[in-house]
Amino acid sequence: MYRKPNESALDYKNRINDSISKTYCGAKWYGATIWLGSGHTASCHHPPPHKISLAEIKNNPSALHNTMHKKLMRAQMLKGERPKECEYCWKIEDSGTTAVSDRVHKTEMFSDSDHQVVQNLNWKKDSVLRHLEIAFDRACQFACSYCNAGYSTKWGQDIKQNGPYQNLVSDGAGAFWHHGAWAEPYPINETNPYVEAFWSWWPELSETLEEFRITGGEPTMSIHFWKLLEILKTKPPRDEMIFSVNTNLGLSPEKLDDFLLKTAGIKKLGIYTSCDSVGAQAEYIRDGLNYKNYCSNIERILQMAKPFRLQMMVTVNSLSLYGLTDWMDQMIEWKKSFGSAYPAFGLTILRFPSFMSPSTLPLELRLERANHFSDWYQAKKDLNILLPHEKDTIERLIIYLKEVEDPHFKTSDLQKRQHDFKTFYSEYDKRRNKSFERTFPKILVDWYKSIPATKVSEVQDFIYGDATDGYHNPEELNELKTRMETTL
Repeated sequence: MYRKPNESALDYKNRINDSISKTYCGAKWYGATIWLGSGHTASCHHPPPHKISLAEIKNNPSALHNTMHKKLMRAQMLKGERPKECEYCWKIEDSGTTAVSDRVHKTEMFSDSDHQVVQNLNWKKDSVLRHLEIAFDRACQFACSYCNAGYSTKWGQDIKQNGPYQNLVSDGAGAFWHHGAWAEPYPINETNPYVEAFWSWWPELSETLEEFRITGGEPTMSIHFWKLLEILKTKPPRDEMIFSVNTNLGLSPEKLDDFLLKTAGIKKLGIYTSCDSVGAQAEYIRDGLNYKNYCSNIERILQMAKPFRLQMMVTVNSLSLYGLTDWMDQMIEWKKSFGSAYPAFGLTILRFPSFMSPSTLPLELRLERANHFSDWYQAKKDLNILLPHEKDTIERLIIYLKEVEDPHFKTSDLQKRQHDFKTFYSEYDKRRNKSFERTFPKILVDWYKSIPATKVSEVQDFIYGDATDGYHNPEELNELKTRMETTL
């Protein structure tokens, strides 16, 4: 984090973001997530991924990051325009003049000098990459409720065995129809041009990265992950580079020890992991999770290895709202034992699929939860072990629950989302041998039971209407490109 000591997020926004433009986000230039298995990328975890051009990476491996799509979004930002795909941040900022969105936190991850370069860099030019999150494939032993087969082989097995989810009528329904074959266009025994481009880029990339993070699926299930660890034995990461792993920590003690042994020589090892609630609720949301084993693995890491960074990625969905403060209490207990950054956490509010978003709950439930979090925060906010960005994300969640009604651009109406909430979890219970009604508190269960079945007319409207997702069709992108070339 490059925010100055005692500088608030709002002051940083005024000093850096707004000095470049009212919509500037450093992640568009210096951050990337790349899914090599399917050939997709995004600047951060909020915009939907877009396809990487094979023609572009043939002669320029850095086009894994510097796609024409990203360059067009950069051009919009330099003009002070709002890219549609970044509307998560616009919703936060529009909720109040002092609201700080993730584009500020994403920007403060990079140096002031990097942002100064942007002011003099033509939008068509390639940008060096500072933070890279990369997935070699989608192999995963979890099938979390808000994930899908495109990112988890376990989810793919569900769809192959039980078929597509039926009668979902809100945006994002298509995520639960497919078994994820699109995410694996290149079988393991065939050459993947995206993986080959990555290895071609690696000698240059390894000299500019400040953080390199491996994700999945579950990376420890990928042969490419263990191959990378062997390569890093020969040429370890630069001392100043953080080498991080996104892992669900659903590992046996033996496998965890193997991982810690092979990464022991890495000076700055970061471990990113996810959990959203406690006990049975956490296991319901993240199917495959053993909560007791998960907590044991975290404590084992802190006691045996204590990495340079341990970051808890909390995905705030409608179900996690009922155990989240208990989970934060658990993280606070670890902080007391191991230090304020062990773990550090951030709260990311789920938007896709929209029917799982907190905004799909009725207003009275959202306000009840907002008051609950507000009371909890008032009792905890003066604790020195709560980090500034953690407080920011808690405050943002409280505002979001009170004021945001639609999770994203082109979202379905509330009735359709609520119908899908009931339809999905009813089917999820049958497929996963779970029980919504026995897992969650009465206030949520009573509302869940009151939701009527999806109407036949809704299903027909969805099938014969526009059931596509996305923010830019090819015509929109071509028009945008033409406009940017003539105005910048």
